[in-house]
Parts: sequence; structure tokens; C-alpha cells
Amino acid sequence: MAASEENSALFPIFILTIMALPLVPYTVMKLCRAASKKSKITHCQCSECLRSGKYRRSIFKRISTFSTCSNLTLVLLWVVMIFLVYYIKNMSGEIQVFEPFSILGLEPGASDSEIKKAYRRLSIQYHPDKNPDPEANKFFVEYISKAYQALTDPISKENFEKYGHPDGKQGFQMGIALPQFLLDIDGASGGILLLWIVGVCILLPLVIAVIYLSRSSKYTGNYVMHHTLSNYYRLMKPSLAPSKVMELFLLVRSELNLDLKNIKQEQAKFWKQHPPFVKTELLIQAQLTRESDSLSPALVGDFRRVLELAPRLLEELMKMAVIPRTAQGHGWLRPAVGVVELSQCIIQAVPLSAKKTTGGSSEGIAPFLQLPHISESVIKRIARKKVRTFQELRDMSLEDRAELLQAAGVSSTEVQDIERVLEMMPSLSIEVTCETEGEEGIQEGDVVTIQAWVTLKRDNGLVGALPHAPRYPFHKEESFWFLLADPNSNDVWFSQKLSFMDEAAAVSAASKAIEETMEGLGADAKEKSKAIREAVEKVRGGSRLVMGKFLAPVEGNYNLMCYCLCDSWIGCDKKGGAALEEAIVEDGVEEEEENDEEEYDYESEYSEDEADEQDSKKKGKTANGTVPKKGSSSEGSGTDED
Repeated sequence: MAASEENSALFPIFILTIMALPLVPYTVMKLCRAASKKSKITHCQCSECLRSGKYRRSIFKRISTFSTCSNLTLVLLWVVMIFLVYYIKNMSGEIQVFEPFSILGLEPGASDSEIKKAYRRLSIQYHPDKNPDPEANKFFVEYISKAYQALTDPISKENFEKYGHPDGKQGFQMGIALPQFLLDIDGASGGILLLWIVGVCILLPLVIAVIYLSRSSKYTGNYVMHHTLSNYYRLMKPSLAPSKVMELFLLVRSELNLDLKNIKQEQAKFWKQHPPFVKTELLIQAQLTRESDSLSPALVGDFRRVLELAPRLLEELMKMAVIPRTAQGHGWLRPAVGVVELSQCIIQAVPLSAKKTTGGSSEGIAPFLQLPHISESVIKRIARKKVRTFQELRDMSLEDRAELLQAAGVSSTEVQDIERVLEMMPSLSIEVTCETEGEEGIQEGDVVTIQAWVTLKRDNGLVGALPHAPRYPFHKEESFWFLLADPNSNDVWFSQKLSFMDEAAAVSAASKAIEETMEGLGADAKEKSKAIREAVEKVRGGSRLVMGKFLAPVEGNYNLMCYCLCDSWIGCDKKGGAALEEAIVEDGVEEEEENDEEEYDYESEYSEDEADEQDSKKKGKTANGTVPKKGSSSEGSGTDED
């Protein structure tokens, strides 16, 4: 009976230990991460964003924020642990050490006559001759008889006083950490134990692995189906205009099967056969035209689901645009720009047609429409005051801008909202260098290392912040795409995604990249430490490091430009001279040029015919610029534009 009780006591202690080993460190990590979060407000404070309710911290939203699957599981495991601790504490109180006086029902210090009297009374009750119950026989032999011997027999009494048991020093006992009911089955203890080991140690991990692999085989790391990516890759074209990007974004499903040669003829048939695509396009158009308030309650859930998935799908579509396609391993610039434009319009709820060039603005009226309280009529009044581009409005002083807006019919309170949004808008600058290790110039086939620092500034002093997007119903972090491209040939030589939200990750990545670079140059520990310290200071000051490698092309003229495209704001993209202005060294003479800051004025295209016409015009012109030169650097500071 004692061994059984000890085995039963081991099981809850074993479970408690197994739970505590991962649970305690994970809880400490979660608490430290929550405590280290910045309390700084990083979202827009204009009246439209506050009225949207996305950032309202009501008690229900606080509960919903806390009640995630991981948090609820964590709380449940802690409840189970507390219950186990309470159970083990009470159980340990029930399992007592060998105490002869208490077994005989006597007070400590009882006389010999009282001991004999108590022994005779218990013998009548538990002796095998009086009670045929096996449990009574076991209790009499192991407890009552030994308790009587410990109090009357000199040798047993000495053993009890010395070792705590009348039989003397007890041997080492081992138990199985399983509940007693699993081991009490006659003749089946070994089988039950074997099934337990096979089930917990083999079958359970195997089932979890099969479920995980079956799901991961269908989805990418961004939870987008592989079928979707294959269709994105197949339907992507080098001259894809933004309007066509919209169709590609919507027409991708695993059942998509169109004859690409007769796609226009089959399109009407396709829409009839696949009504979900029509519904998805209408929901996206409701967002772009700001008519989501007129949707029926039955469509609101689908509308929110489409917008929730849009950033992930657009990110994968962007990757399919810049993935190496040509023999030189280059991606395509025009579809990449179209994807970013579509993302901007969805987040800001601005129609694609608003990006058409009007007047002196290459971005049209789209940048103005993302501001609160700005309508087309207000834009027309502003244009009459000779302010035709969004950058001109941003460059004005506070007083002049307030006077202009009030003259256009905007109230003083609404002007304050506009100023808050303008303070949140990022201004980007790019500093790029290009070099090859251990060589004076760049020759064909050399591995060229590009290092770029992208710096973000805001008038309110923040670095990482959520964009002003009152009509987008979810929290959306800003993402930026750095592209090294040749607009003349429509080639993307290098691309990388940037984020200014996670400073710790950026510091770690920059430190590692600079350390590897300095080690490759053979720098000593002091120089390496200094370079890493300078890089960390830059990152904390609002800069992000972009590093990559590409093969130098054959000798020729190349107009390489650096693009930094924002997926959330319209009018904040940056285009600058790529500091890659050098060609292959010939006859000891190096050609050097300086590219001044250039306004990012890429033109949106809304038909493939227009794109083809522009391509033919570009091919007839002589490309300017040359292949990059070692050590050349410039700052791609251009006017911030959509």
C-alpha cells in the first residue's frame, strides 16, 4: 500500500515539473516583452482616425486584445499548475511517516499497559483470524504489528529511534510516475505502460508533425497559397500597368484556367463562371471609391476579410514582380511600381484614376485626397492659388498653409487635423555607395556590393508609426521597398523590404552586416567596434541599412536609380541617383558624374497600350549614365512624392 501511494504521488509531481520547465521561462519572456513596449502614441491623432474606432481602447477591445489564443492557453496552463500545487500540498499532508503511537491510536508517552490494550483491541478488528479481508490483513501485518514491536521490542524500538522504522534502515525504492489506476489492472500493467509511452512519445508528435506539414505544404511563410503564387508568377508581365495589376490581384485562384491568347474573349465567360471574383472586385472598388458605408450587413464581413488579406497578397505579388526573370537575374520595375501604387490606394481609399497626371502634378490629386477634410472641390480652389503639387503644399510654412486652406473653405479645426497628418507623413533620403572588394574599378563579372542608408524623418519626431488610414479597418504598419533599377530597360537589379517599426531587429541586422563587411576588409577589432557603433547610432536616429550584392554587367550605358517606395502613403516615395555612376575603367581614365537629387516623378500608366508606346519611345532614345564606379556615393534626396 505504501508503494502504491508513493507511485500515485509521483505522477502529479512529474506533470507539474514538465509543465513548469517551459511555462515559467515563456511567461517571464512575455512579461518582459510587454513591459518593454513603448508607451509612445504611434498612430495618427486626427479626428477622422479617432472617429474610425481602430485605436479606441475600450474595455471590450482590451479584453479582445488580451484574449488571444496564446494568452488564454498561458492562463489555462497556470491555472492547472496552481491546482497541481494545491493538490500535491494536500496529498503530502495525507501521506504521513511511520508513527507507531498514531497507528495504535495513542498519545505519545503512553504506558506499556495502554499499548498492550490498544494492540489487543486492534487485533480483534484487523487480525486475519478475525477479519478475512486481505486489506485488513495487510494493514495488520505492515502497520499494527510493526507499531507494537517498535514500542515493546527492544531491537525494534532501537531501529525505530535510529532509522524511523522498526525494521531498520529501509532500502531505496523506485516508482513509476503514472496514476495508480493504470497500474492496478491485473496482468496488463506492462501493456498499459507501453501504450502510454507509444501514444505520448511517438503518436502525438507524429500527428502534430503531419498536420503541420500538410498545412505548410499549401501555404507560404506569409500564409498565401502556393497556387496563388504560381498564378501570380505566370500572369505577371513586364509592362503591367496599375489597372492591370488590379485585375491580376483579383483574378488569382487555384481554379483559374484562362487561355492567355484569348483572354479578352474569355473574360466575360470567366466572370459568369466565377462569381466570387466579381464580388471581390466590387468589394475592393467599394474601398477605393469610399462607398463601404453603403454595403449591406451581409457583405461587411467579406469586405473586412478581403481588406485584411490584401496587404499579404500584395506583398507576395510584389515579390513576384521583382523576382529574377531575365538572363541577368533582373526583375521588372513597372509591375513593381504598379503593385505599390495599388497598395497605397487600398490603404488610403483613393481610386486609381486619381493618380492620373493632372496639371503640374505627376501624381494627380491622389496625395491630396489622403488628407482629412480634403475633397475635389477643395483641391480645385487650392489649384487656383497656384499650388498644383502636393509637395508644394508640404513645403509651405504653417501660416501660409493655414491661410491657403482656410481660403479654400477648410475650417481652422480641420486645418489642425491636416497639420497632424502632415506631421505623420515620412520624408525619406537615400545615401548609396557601391564598391568591389580589393579592386580599383568595376569590371564585367565582378561581385558588386551595394550599401544604402535609408533615413526617415517626420515633423513630429517619430520614426516608427502607423499611417493615417481612417478608412482601412485594421492596424497597418508602414513598409518600404528599396529598389535598385534601370527605368530605361525596366530592370530591377536589387530589391529589399524595409521596416522602421522594430528598432531592436534593425540594430541587430545592421550590426551583423557591418561586422561581416569589416571582417571581409580585414579590419582590426577597434575599427570594427567603431563601425558597428556608428551603424547603431544611425539606426537609432531613424536610418535603416540595406546591403546586397549583384554581378557587374557587360560594358555599356546604364541609368541606375534608387527607389524607396512606401506601401501606405501616397506622395512619400523617393527616387534618387543611384551613386552607381561608374563604368569599366578604360585607358586609365574613370568617368565620374554626380547625380543631383531628383524628384520621384514616375508616371502611372493605366493601359497596356500606353505602356507599350512609352517603351517604344524609350528604346528610340539614347540611355544616359554609365555602369557604377567604386566608392561613388550620393544622397538620393528628391522631392517627397506619391
